[in-house]
Amino acid sequence: MNMLIFIIAGLLVHCVFLASIFDIYFTSPLVHGMTPQRTPLPPPAKRLVLFVADGLRADTLYELDDNGTSQAPYLRNIIEHKGSWGVSHTHVPTESRPGHVALIAGFYEDVSAVAKGWKENPVEFDSVFNESKYTWSWGSPDILPMFAKGASGDHVYTYCYTAEKEDFGAQDATKLDTWVFDHVKNFFQAARSNQTLFSKVNEEKVVLFLHLLGIDTNGHAHRPNSREYKDNIRKVDEGINDIVSMLEDFYGNDGKTAFILTSDHGMTDWGSHGAGHPSETLTPLIAWGAGVNYPQKVTSQFLEDDFLKEWKLEKWKRLDVNQADIAPLMASLIGVPFPLNSVGILSLDYLNNSAHFKAESIFTNAVQILEQFKIKMTQKKETTLSFLFTPFHSQMLRRTDVTALHCHHNLSGVCMPRLRLLSDTEQINILRKARSYIHQEKYHEAVSLCKTLISLALEGLSYYHTYDRLFLGISVVMGFVGWTSYVILLIVKTHTGLTRSTHDKASTVLLLYGFAAIGVLIVFFLLIQTCPWTYYIYCLLPVPVWYAVVKEFRVIQDLASLVLVFPLGRSIGFLLAGALGIEILVFSFFYRSTLTFGLIAFAGWPLITQLWTQAKVITLSWTLLCLLLAMFPLMPVVGREPNISLVTLAGLVILLISSLSLACLCKSKNKYVPKKYLTILLFQMLSIALSTYVVNSTHSSLHRKQGLPVINQIISWTTLASSLFVPLLSPTFFFQRLLSILLSLMAPYLLLSTGYEALFPLVLSGLMFSWIYMEREVLQHYGDSVKPKLAVLNFSYTTDITQFRQLHLDDIRRSFFFVFFIVTAFFGTGNIASVNSFDPASIYCFLTVFNPFVMGSLLVWKIVIPFVLVSCAFEAVQVTTQLSSKSLFLIVLVISDIMALHFFFLVKDYGSWLDIGTSISHYVLVMVFTIFIMLLSGLAQLLTTKRIELWGRTKRHSM
Repeated sequence: MNMLIFIIAGLLVHCVFLASIFDIYFTSPLVHGMTPQRTPLPPPAKRLVLFVADGLRADTLYELDDNGTSQAPYLRNIIEHKGSWGVSHTHVPTESRPGHVALIAGFYEDVSAVAKGWKENPVEFDSVFNESKYTWSWGSPDILPMFAKGASGDHVYTYCYTAEKEDFGAQDATKLDTWVFDHVKNFFQAARSNQTLFSKVNEEKVVLFLHLLGIDTNGHAHRPNSREYKDNIRKVDEGINDIVSMLEDFYGNDGKTAFILTSDHGMTDWGSHGAGHPSETLTPLIAWGAGVNYPQKVTSQFLEDDFLKEWKLEKWKRLDVNQADIAPLMASLIGVPFPLNSVGILSLDYLNNSAHFKAESIFTNAVQILEQFKIKMTQKKETTLSFLFTPFHSQMLRRTDVTALHCHHNLSGVCMPRLRLLSDTEQINILRKARSYIHQEKYHEAVSLCKTLISLALEGLSYYHTYDRLFLGISVVMGFVGWTSYVILLIVKTHTGLTRSTHDKASTVLLLYGFAAIGVLIVFFLLIQTCPWTYYIYCLLPVPVWYAVVKEFRVIQDLASLVLVFPLGRSIGFLLAGALGIEILVFSFFYRSTLTFGLIAFAGWPLITQLWTQAKVITLSWTLLCLLLAMFPLMPVVGREPNISLVTLAGLVILLISSLSLACLCKSKNKYVPKKYLTILLFQMLSIALSTYVVNSTHSSLHRKQGLPVINQIISWTTLASSLFVPLLSPTFFFQRLLSILLSLMAPYLLLSTGYEALFPLVLSGLMFSWIYMEREVLQHYGDSVKPKLAVLNFSYTTDITQFRQLHLDDIRRSFFFVFFIVTAFFGTGNIASVNSFDPASIYCFLTVFNPFVMGSLLVWKIVIPFVLVSCAFEAVQVTTQLSSKSLFLIVLVISDIMALHFFFLVKDYGSWLDIGTSISHYVLVMVFTIFIMLLSGLAQLLTTKRIELWGRTKRHSM
């Protein structure tokens, strides 16, 4: 198969494997067609004021300082004298958009929806704002528009400051919150003289939403333990006090206003969020005003954490909720229908109302969630053959005896149906029973029954949402195994010379017709079940893949014969070594320190292979660099402890290395060094020096709160833009081109660094140079080739195909080294959480105004740079070992695919949200690695072999 066609096919296949995980685990949970449900009794409040302090941690708000004083005295007074409080538990990812969707719409947005847009609704969903009579909101342009667009009618109004104000380098980020408070005051001042506006704000079912971004901005810029972050909390506390007083005065103290303060997510000590650390998932919730319970004194509380003593709040009852539970609470307080897609459970402990009102509210909550279950069940039933459809069986309550009574008593002593199937009849019966309890004023029994129904409906929703998971999983695994088998057969057939390649045309035609028939049957099966178009791809993909495998049955026979005659002990040894290598790679995704042990083992490799006696200097440098690189996975995740002095040190070291290289090139009489290209090296050294200066200058300016200097920003973007272009101007001889690539990529990497990670590419590159020399020594050690002179090797020369040798077992080791170095390039300075919750300080040299896509792109490029360095070194290894790039690439593909299949089986949808998110992230990451390795192979060839002539063509010298 042509290499280009193979790469294109491989990319498509792996893109399907990557996309499959989103259909299996990340499909949208939303259904449509439900009837709005509202509590029939009059609500306690006419209006609701929602304060969302973006990035506010629960512990920072609730704790007292060394003097026993609260950071927010007004809110502390609310907790102790006027309202209810607790902790709102958010879900991963702890980002602003999914956090606000959970708060206001009551459901946890799927990843695919988040990826479709930041400021607008990528999927249509209902919210408390949409159900209100009027909603006025003030705050960030990144949050408010997504609830205004898509709302039915023209009743959600937004007032946003410009995106440029969201500047992490600004002198004072509290101005974002001051802007909100001032505009709210001006709005109500204008309402006094505008009769139309005055009438609207005095309507019922009104929501006022104040999005306060200053705390989040100051947390990113200065860290949550900083004076700026805590001062911002005090400013917000004062602002809330002023707004509450102003509203009470405006409405004449009518006692019809409910207030809620919460946050979309927290923040780590190092100023980031996105992962599942408690500092990110624990956010405050304080409610007071109309319809909200007063403080409840208790003698003891049993919670999973010890925060109460730290916060000095052990006397006041703490009412914890899930973040999505706040939406039904808001809906209940102002009497609007519960959001149609909400999965939140109303926390009755927050309500200060009659038992009748609480029973009616939780009954409404139960009906609203049950509506979603019914729609989901109907949809699945209509698209599944009747004899294949398996209805929902409750895992909570099971019928253990068919002759048992139709009623049993739960822990509360409430008589409930003994449910096995949540069928239409069972639904009607349980709703009638709950309604009967309410009519009989048995409110406690009604509440217990409704909570049980809610739990069952949510379990049923999850069941039907994941109904096709096993079916899709089997299809994807079959495709995975088939593809990996095909690549292995391709390696054996074309790069080992171990088998003969003959095809029986009659058998091939028969196989073609057989697999075509299987494909037709699959299409027919999917058609009659009206499955989504993506299902056709997942189910049909294994057909051509396995056809390609079975077609090579002659190769399979020859391979089986070779395996049978191979010594059993050696076969088992190779299998165990391969399995151990794969497990080390997989384990490194969970524990970075695994890489340290692997690098220590690499350091001892020359001693085992006797290379120590052959090339002592190269072996010593390899061992020392392996040990030096092994230190990085043991260090804290990058971003937690910024240290610009280490960035400066990295810049000085690379300048020293390049200066020595320049001196050597100037003194060299080697005919392979064109003197006029020394100017390129001088230009790159200048870029390194400027980058080192810009990093120090920018962070110093931001520390003085003077913002990002424009000249620094221009230099940074110019350096980034030239980083991939300048290496193409240098000669394509090994040393010159690899040095040029290193210098060009180090300049933007320095600009994107905040600490010790700036030293990482230097050590990694040193090890890569040693690796190239080591592989040359290995080649001579085994007598495969005459020792090539690296100084005269040229990337741009096309090696004669007759010089390519066949693969042997040591090439598997080379491929494993490459995959290990690629994994080390990623996890050497971080982990999954650090990528998900990166430190924005790393992009301050480029921009300080919030822009998620540009920031994300810069972060990705910072991650990619070490990958490019490793890939270019691997390209050099392939040339020095006289292997075609295709052969080693295929082995790498097999290793990465086996890892991906390993992680596919590790994906889970149970346990903590962090565990679920991490397991899926691991699979996505290794799949991206596999796809990226294909693309990196092309990028490495471009960077090493191509050259742009600016001074006319230079005479080339033959090898």
